Amino acid sequence: MIAVVGATGYVGGLLARHLAEGGEEVAALARHPERAEDLAAAGCEMRAADVLEPETLGPALEGAEVAYFLVHAMGRGGDGDFAAREQNGARNFARAAAAAGVKRIVYLGGLGSGSEHLNSRHATAVTLQAGEVPVAYYRAAAVIGAGSESFRTVYYLVRRLPAMVTPKWTTIRTQPIAVSDVVADLAAATDLSLPLDRELQIGGPDVTTYGGMLDQLAKALDRRPPIRVTVPVLTPRLSSLWVGLVTPVDTGVARPLIEGLSHETVVTDPGGMEALPARPRMPLDQALREAVEAVGE
Repeated sequence: MIAVVGATGYVGGLLARHLAEGGEEVAALARHPERAEDLAAAGCEMRAADVLEPETLGPALEGAEVAYFLVHAMGRGGDGDFAAREQNGARNFARAAAAAGVKRIVYLGGLGSGSEHLNSRHATAVTLQAGEVPVAYYRAAAVIGAGSESFRTVYYLVRRLPAMVTPKWTTIRTQPIAVSDVVADLAAATDLSLPLDRELQIGGPDVTTYGGMLDQLAKALDRRPPIRVTVPVLTPRLSSLWVGLVTPVDTGVARPLIEGLSHETVVTDPGGMEALPARPRMPLDQALREAVEAVGE
């Protein structure tokens, strides 16, 4: 059986559905399982669990051989420190997985380091790896899909602003990845015979900049690329404030995401992707078109 914690999230929901439709026995774990009737209809067994309430994890992980940890604390509640919450959740999950006899934990973090958000994602992986269960630690840059907060941020910027003042982070390199590729990569970890208990950096075939991604998204929307005036004094922290004004993305999520954009997020070790089953990866322009079509506005 496969357990997916964070099943009501965007990637978690797609993964749980993908595994169930592929014939796997899937337990979808969520704080509010009643909000995921679509997963139940797809054949998932819904189980209530909260990584910050360790007593809920044991019963929810019962029978699982592989357990996905696909939760993050950004935007969750209005107080406290999201990095501390992520650490507590990971610690609780690692202990519960070991007690339940889980054979592999699978975690999706981010490429790069240097911001509070990116550092927290990596620290979460380290906490999971400190437990008794081997961890497949995936690291990705921006996920391109209709429900991805990274995609939604740039989508609404391009839709609503014909011109924008941008900071220097728009020149930073990144390697986005289509959500379908993320799901396929994660699903491969259910095969316990594959040597995936390591760091696995994953990305799409195209390396671009954040400014370049804005321009490509404009083309996917059949719009002219927005006029960008780059100024050195507009820090990621300040730019996250105006992003919150012009996009519907939760400011508790948008702010740490934007603050992480001043750090390069590209694959530096291709060995992780080489360990995964070989297949073509979706080009960025196609991923953006499919995401725009899925938004359907």
